[in-house]
Amino acid sequence: MNTQIGLTEALGQSGLESIDYVILFTYLVMLICLGVFLSYNRETKSTNDYFLAGNTLTWWAVGASLIAANISAEQLIGMAGTGYADGIAIAAYEIMAAVALVIIGKFMLPIMMEQRFFSMPQFLRNRYTNGVGLSFSILWLFLYIFVNLTSVAWLGALAIEQIMGFQGLAVSIGGLEFSARLIIIIALFAIAGLYSIHGGMTSVAWTDVMQVVFIIGGGLATAYYAIGALAGDDGTISEGWNRLLNFAIDREYAKDTHFHLIIQESHNAAAYDNVPGIAAVVGGIWLTNLSYWGFNQYITQKGLAAYSIHEAQKGFMFAALLKMIIPFIVLIPGLCAFYITQYGDTTLQNSIHVSDEAYPWFLKNFIPTGIKGLGFVALVAAVVSSLASMLNSTSTIFTIDIYRKYINPDASDKRLVNVGRASAIVALLLALVSATPLLGELDQAFLYIQEYSGFLYPGITIVFGLGLLWKRASKTAAIWITILTIPIGILFKLLLPHVAFIFREGYVSMILLVLFITISLCSQKTQPSQSIPKLGRDIMRKWSYILGVIAVVLIIAATIVCVGYLLLPAEATPENNLIAYLNDIGFQAFFFFGCLVGACAILLFTNAKSPKEDTKALSINLALFSTTRGYTYGAIIVCAISLIMYIVLW
Repeated sequence: MNTQIGLTEALGQSGLESIDYVILFTYLVMLICLGVFLSYNRETKSTNDYFLAGNTLTWWAVGASLIAANISAEQLIGMAGTGYADGIAIAAYEIMAAVALVIIGKFMLPIMMEQRFFSMPQFLRNRYTNGVGLSFSILWLFLYIFVNLTSVAWLGALAIEQIMGFQGLAVSIGGLEFSARLIIIIALFAIAGLYSIHGGMTSVAWTDVMQVVFIIGGGLATAYYAIGALAGDDGTISEGWNRLLNFAIDREYAKDTHFHLIIQESHNAAAYDNVPGIAAVVGGIWLTNLSYWGFNQYITQKGLAAYSIHEAQKGFMFAALLKMIIPFIVLIPGLCAFYITQYGDTTLQNSIHVSDEAYPWFLKNFIPTGIKGLGFVALVAAVVSSLASMLNSTSTIFTIDIYRKYINPDASDKRLVNVGRASAIVALLLALVSATPLLGELDQAFLYIQEYSGFLYPGITIVFGLGLLWKRASKTAAIWITILTIPIGILFKLLLPHVAFIFREGYVSMILLVLFITISLCSQKTQPSQSIPKLGRDIMRKWSYILGVIAVVLIIAATIVCVGYLLLPAEATPENNLIAYLNDIGFQAFFFFGCLVGACAILLFTNAKSPKEDTKALSINLALFSTTRGYTYGAIIVCAISLIMYIVLW
């Protein structure tokens, strides 16, 4: 094949005009110049400078960097693809993430900031034992390299390849043939690594401030014009919006899941498997969000890099508010692509062969010149910012938790920084060679990420959450949970292959939670409990009673629904019977939520009443949980918006 002619033809068919390329080129120049300037302008003298930006981040830098690290190709491509296939229910990951950020910012982040550690495994070593810390170090490295780095780069390259018209193109170098997608992955890795590997967290966080402007701005512009595209070439934005609303409320499509935040199994079993009804609100999705936003190195590291606890909390609240915008950015193009291909132009019904092609297909064919360039930049910025954050955190875990701890304990700060840079390069190379074998045949990569990360989330949430908040959490319990998390997850996958992975996560976590609490309460390696002021004990005891009652009610309600469903007459359906309807939306998820609330009740009660605590328990300082009035108002706004969205789009 004549590659030059193929490339020219591809660019001619891409739909991008000169102004779009100018916008893309301008963004790349700005990013690289800013990243290199930050990387070389400030000398990195210590590990604190390299891995935590010298604790200099402001709230807006923390919040922007959180969103830039989170929003990547898995959202813009993967979530949009799932939105195209299944509908808006996948937005639960974003909506509930905002609520989780509020909870983490109030209860967990202050404790982590007070401990002042570099990495999450370092906390595990201090709180439990070296073995637990090492185990999670290895697990995280595998997760970041073989799930996160590979999937983000793969999805980004897939989208860029389709937008640019590079499908099927290849370049022969030295007798070896390289596909266009592989070359794009190499380019993305090179751009992200150019500034992040040398500059560390300082370069990553401050370039993220610029990146998030492109991500949010370009994403909103794309969503706005996507709605206008529904009205046709001569239509208006309002006309397109009316068509979308009419589609959402038309009773002819009442059983179509695309505009329901809660999916019923009887309406779409395949979509229900991905986002199983109410489990997307009260089920295993909490494990995903608490683990990802609270105990994930490349997320939490941004908070740890802030210069004060309150600054970090404001950053988390800022990120939570930005999170409420993300569903509109990532889902509207996918929904519009679904509407056009299924109910708009009938000649386009077979245009999208793989769900993850929805966003780039729509951007290429329906977004006007100029705005198309902004949308393209939003995609590239999302990919590059996430890759940079993942690289920095991967190098942090390897350097601090493996190299310094087990290979060279006496290494100087300069040596550690150099090892961090070298380990980031190795991570890039490993991700590069494993991307195609792992992701080449997937239809919806976002769900691949969620499911396989879900094998770790139950153990991570329990070991970290109880280690931070429960004074009886023991190292023996942590060791057993570390050992059993993945095997039990695999066992449930084999025994219940047709059960939605969010349910499986919930079942696994319930077993692990009972084991952790039982082993910890039976532990003999304790010491007399620290003194807690009477007012603090009274508050904890009061809330333990309230949460205990709520947990019992939830578990009884879930039991009634599950048992009642087995006893229903044959003629009972979700349309004419309440028990059948509740079962149809996955009400059994309240078993998990009741168990989670009950665990919180046990935590509070034993913290208040138990005369013993683990020998490595963290001191309980209720003053850490006090927040500003602004944080309280922000929390109310986030929760109110979430509630309204579920009421309107149930």
